[in-house]
Amino acid sequence: MKKIITIGLAASVSLSAQEAILDLTKLHSYSDQEVPDYINRDNTPRNNPITDIGATLGRVLFYDKRLSKNSMVSCASCHKQEEAFGDSAIASVGVAGTTGRHSMRLVNARFANEDRFFWDERAPNLEEQTTQPIQDHIEMGFSGADGDPDLSALVNRVSQIELYQVLFTAVFGSEGVTEARMQRALAQFVRSIQSFDSRYDRGFASAPNPNVDFTNFTAQENLGKRIFMAPPGPGGGAGCAACHQPPTFDIDPNSGHNGVTGSIGGGQDLTNRRSPSLRDLVDRNGSPHGPFMHDGSMDSLLEVVNHYNAIPAVTPGLDRRLAGPPPRPGGAPTQAQRLNLSENEKGALVDFLGTLTGSNLYRDEKWSSPFDENHELAYVVLPAEVQFSLGNEAMTLEAKGVPRVTYRLKSSVDLKTWDYGVEIEADENGLLSYEIPELLKAKFFCFVYETSE
Repeated sequence: MKKIITIGLAASVSLSAQEAILDLTKLHSYSDQEVPDYINRDNTPRNNPITDIGATLGRVLFYDKRLSKNSMVSCASCHKQEEAFGDSAIASVGVAGTTGRHSMRLVNARFANEDRFFWDERAPNLEEQTTQPIQDHIEMGFSGADGDPDLSALVNRVSQIELYQVLFTAVFGSEGVTEARMQRALAQFVRSIQSFDSRYDRGFASAPNPNVDFTNFTAQENLGKRIFMAPPGPGGGAGCAACHQPPTFDIDPNSGHNGVTGSIGGGQDLTNRRSPSLRDLVDRNGSPHGPFMHDGSMDSLLEVVNHYNAIPAVTPGLDRRLAGPPPRPGGAPTQAQRLNLSENEKGALVDFLGTLTGSNLYRDEKWSSPFDENHELAYVVLPAEVQFSLGNEAMTLEAKGVPRVTYRLKSSVDLKTWDYGVEIEADENGLLSYEIPELLKAKFFCFVYETSE
């Protein structure tokens, strides 16, 4: 007879409170998160659905600085949970200087009609996006140019880290590390990062339709919502919803650039046609999550609103919705958008944008670093099966491990205090097996991998 056991190390295990434990028997829920019924966009490809174990590996990769050339920079260095997975700096610090564009917030990347990524849309999907920063000379340094090692050197580095042999085996069934496997795991983690617990969501859920005033909004916030949704014209709308489509507030895939044409390094940049979702632009106190636009040139939402109120000029590639009417049929527009919003209307728009901020995004452990303050991970707890022998009370505990890697079988009588454990080496097929001759009803067991890096 065989059955699955899911006994893992409890939070009160007798280890130092500072030690980080990754328990694969008690995974965070990434694949089955609640998404409102009115969210009908999802760019997850069929060949890479979010799984709890896959996103867990992605979480470890996302926060691991060893994915950079000098082991000083991780994905999370530029995409911080407390900043809605963006950066408060205008340009993020990489291994060889600062980035050429402001780091884009990653929240709700999954829920967008636009499935291309980066400000200039150079990555055709999120999977390909995930390893491009790693291959950038400035960002993470495995470019294969300018004296950098190439990506194969990173794959080799990760392959030699025993922790990843354990984790890749748990996710993919074998310890082999490839760029494609890293991309799949990282993309699953990023797609899992969502925010749908804002005041806007509560108002939307209780309203008969999204265009009426929300009862949980102030009069000023409802005014801002109307201005955001309505097209420009006599009605006094700003037309924001044409490009930033509610209820996800993602960018229209057919957008041109928005009239911000500067570059952090100086000069002109006309290639930026994408933006992150407008959700979680600010924290719950209204403080911005870093500067806005690809060049980080605007410090406040009011500056952003002022920009759209009066687009500076018609430049090549400007979104057609931000240009004024052409002077004659078929002619090119010469006048950029002028909304002529009052100061009160501008303030109302800013207030409305603040209602798109949630709270769980910033505190949920599943999106936080799995490492401790020293960037170390102490234990990985493995899922296991128990086999009972017929005719006696003996049992055999089995788990899938990495061939010739040593693990520990730990035991407990109360799920609170665990012993030092028995060392067990996985066989040539990766099987971990240990026969417990006498089954004690009050005793619990689990296989753990103890990291040595």
